[in-house]
Formats: sequence, C-alpha cells, structure tokens
Amino acid sequence: MTISFTRLTTPLLLCAAALGAGCAAIQRVPDVDVIQPTTAKPAPAPVAAAPTGAIFQADRYRPLVEDHRARLVGDTLMVQIAEKITATQKATSSVDKSGEIDASLTALPGVKAARLARMGAAGSNSNTFAGKGVTESSNDFSGTITATVVQVLPNGHLVVSAEKQIGVNANVDVLRFSGQIDPRSIAPGNSVLSTQIANVRIEQRGRGQQAEAQSMGWLSRFFLTLMPI
Repeated sequence: MTISFTRLTTPLLLCAAALGAGCAAIQRVPDVDVIQPTTAKPAPAPVAAAPTGAIFQADRYRPLVEDHRARLVGDTLMVQIAEKITATQKATSSVDKSGEIDASLTALPGVKAARLARMGAAGSNSNTFAGKGVTESSNDFSGTITATVVQVLPNGHLVVSAEKQIGVNANVDVLRFSGQIDPRSIAPGNSVLSTQIANVRIEQRGRGQQAEAQSMGWLSRFFLTLMPI
C-alpha cells in the first residue's frame, strides 16, 4: 500500500497557511502616540558676551518678577492629570399602526333577508413596534507626573513629555504622558492641569506577572480570530 506524498503535504500546507494567517491577524495591544524621547537635555548655552553691566543677559535670562517656570528645553514642570470623560447616548422609537374593515349586504335580488344576515366580511390589522437603546461611556484618570520640555515651538508653546516607571517585585507600572502647553496656562509653583494641555497622550500599562495574568493567551486569541462568533 502506497500513499501519495502530495496527498499528505497538501493538507499540511493548508493547515500551516491557516495557522500563519490566524497568527498574523491576532490583534496586539494598541499603542499610544506618546512623544519620544520622554527626556531632553538643555541646549548648550551660547558663548557669553563681554559683560556690559546690563541686567539682561541673553544666555542666562530669567524673569526677576515671577517664580521659576518652565520655558526652555530641558526645564521640568509638574502636570496634574485630571481627565474625566462621560458620554451618554439614548434613543427611543415607537411605531403603532392599526386598520379595520367591515362589509355587509342589506339586499340582493332573489335572496331572502334571513340568508343575507349571514353574508358579510370583516377584517382587522394591527402592527406595533417599540425600540429603545442606551450607550454609556465613562473614563476617570487622575495623578501627578513631572514632565520635561522637549521642544519649544516658534509661537512659544512648550512640547512636554514624561515617563514614570515603578517596579514592585516582578511587576512594573509604566506611566507616559505628552502634550503641548501654552506658557500662560502654567500656574504659580510651575504646575499645570492636563485639561489645559493640547494634544494630550496618556498611557498607563503594566509589565510583569500581573499584566500577563490579565491578558489573553496567544492560543486563545488565535482561535478567537478564526471563530469570531
């Protein structure tokens, strides 16, 4: 008894192709476009000019009538994250339609009145539809992180980015933040609320045993991709 090599290899190739397609279709954790790098070194100070005796010096200027605030690349400031988003959508629809018909005969030549009493037609129709839908979404995020100015835009706005990593035993909690700040929004004490920052990107992820325990295994994701129902 001989078995054709082609008959054996064809099913194996089909299984391998399906497995490869399923693995390629497995969804990964979506990324957050946090500005990289999250740190920046101050630019080299310009060569100091000869002392002129003036109070203003371009290479080391800092306002004298206000507290220290971030304004140059490499400066740091505290960001108070206070993001709270709530969305609710409701929809209600109702349709009611009814109809009725009634017909009878009162007289017919050659037919007695007693028979006409039993001749008639009646009908009714009713259609009712009611639908209701509710969609709710709520997101609450609060915390504090110190960010570094990584870029100063031509209009004076500051592009900041930050990263904080906390490791406990075999788990690591990572918090990343980036955004664009108008210097006029910086409050005394060199702090700013995240609600006053444009183009905010916030990412909080975990690495380690705890994060792995909460994620779905690759084999489960593979079969879920092949059989989404």
